[in-house]
Amino acid sequence: MGREVLARQPFSVLVGAELAQLAPGACELQVPVTDQLRQQNGFVHGGVVSYAADNALTYAGGTALRVPVVTSEFKINYVRPALGRRLVARARAEHVSRTQAVCRCEVFAVDEAGTEKLCALAQGTIAVLPEKS
Repeated sequence: MGREVLARQPFSVLVGAELAQLAPGACELQVPVTDQLRQQNGFVHGGVVSYAADNALTYAGGTALRVPVVTSEFKINYVRPALGRRLVARARAEHVSRTQAVCRCEVFAVDEAGTEKLCALAQGTIAVLPEKS
């Protein structure tokens, strides 16, 4: 089901996002780095790093809450430029209530040798979507 949801997100398809792992309250999302995703200095654009964190947070929260969700808010700290061939965003739900989940995410840039370097940390609140009336 997680891959079906990802396939219905046009931006996720555009950047080539892949759902590598999904379990209740946890997610690993990967984005292959292409030249189109880099900024003028050759780093992966911060918006792409942010996207990976946001989507991984939402998957972690959604699988913990087990209902349709959206990101209510999130914050990201870029700790180093993302250089490499792939981004890996790993998120987990840290606290879950009836209406929201607070989740954390680490985003790594992976080089040709498979070495991961932390490039961003994020935390977000994932909220249950209200029922349609």
